[in-house]
Amino acid sequence: MTELDRRHLLAGLGATLAWPGGARAQGNAIRIGVLADFSGPYRDTSGPTSLACAQQAVEDMGLAARGIPVEVIQGDHQNKPDVAMALARQWIDQRGVDMICEVNNSAIALALAGLVQEKNKVQVNSGALSAVITGERCSANTIHWTADTWMLANSVGQATVRNGGDSWYFITADYAFGHQMERDLTRFIGIAGGQVLGAARFPFPGTSDFSSFLVQAQASRAKVVGLLMAGADMVNCIKQAREFGINRRARLVGTPMFVTDIHGMGLEVAQGLTVCEAFYWDLNDRTRAFLNRVKPKTPTNTPNQEHAGTYSGVLHYLKAVADLGLERAKASGLEVVQRMKAMPADDDCFGPGRVREDGRKIHPAYLFEVKAPGESKGAWDYYKLIGTVAAEEAFRPLSEGGCPLVRT
Repeated sequence: MTELDRRHLLAGLGATLAWPGGARAQGNAIRIGVLADFSGPYRDTSGPTSLACAQQAVEDMGLAARGIPVEVIQGDHQNKPDVAMALARQWIDQRGVDMICEVNNSAIALALAGLVQEKNKVQVNSGALSAVITGERCSANTIHWTADTWMLANSVGQATVRNGGDSWYFITADYAFGHQMERDLTRFIGIAGGQVLGAARFPFPGTSDFSSFLVQAQASRAKVVGLLMAGADMVNCIKQAREFGINRRARLVGTPMFVTDIHGMGLEVAQGLTVCEAFYWDLNDRTRAFLNRVKPKTPTNTPNQEHAGTYSGVLHYLKAVADLGLERAKASGLEVVQRMKAMPADDDCFGPGRVREDGRKIHPAYLFEVKAPGESKGAWDYYKLIGTVAAEEAFRPLSEGGCPLVRT
């Protein structure tokens, strides 16, 4: 290990804290680790707001009153699988962590699935998007919450082609999520009658200048430029695309795109974009009630679907813990996951849903159009609903994923 690698590892390990109270975990308690990007390009789409949402789920369940104390710790994976795995192993071996959530990096999520299965712990993944997590790489100890590449490609890809966007060029983050997003989008674009003219992959993390990739997209003369990235990368790329005037010649489609991204770039830049999210704070009375509870913990950032997925996943995990009891829940992560699959899910963020045999949590997906500045009533009033995909249609059919947990 180089000195630079060692410093990265120590930075990740030093980013843990206990909640409530900030002290090292002691005694017999359920311990949840929020493993996320707290300092890099995905900080606003995950990081501190996901931590706040996990804490809110603990408060809402109130298990301490039933004799089941719950502690939440945080860690910055820095989008580095080696840092993430060292931190997760330390959490499990030395701090007694029972469940790791959020994650928001597909390469890390896939590696973590192996570790939690080896240690008989739980991963409730609300941030990583690769559909392979519940496909051929599925794990009996991992549940995939919120969204995935299949959902995004199915919803946004086909809708865009039907609306005239029948030729595409991709600008793709060069890691597991981007590669899977390319594959899934290419499939659904083809199903809808469109074609992909090419792709440019940029190094992730660490790219801030997208000019060379945008020039290649412009030269392709594609009607749609698919931006297969997230967070700060998405914001920077769209701003630079507007500087090049690409938005005047081609449609920009981001997969995924979050309300936090829209906030970062502003409605003047983002207006008219098509977005697919499984949660929006202003969708209904229940989503607004959730926002009102969590907002004091995150006053400068409004939760997106990833943050909401952390809340929802942690809440459902704690319901299974309550059902099993503290000792059984700590003894076997596999038994907790099995109970989570057996129990119906329902919460203020996603409403009713369920966890399938392959570990995929299903719920409706929503297509939104980003409002023009004159349509918005104020900060974070950014979306208008243009379509709903039913839960059973939003995600890949159970029979098509290739998950070995699925009985055929």
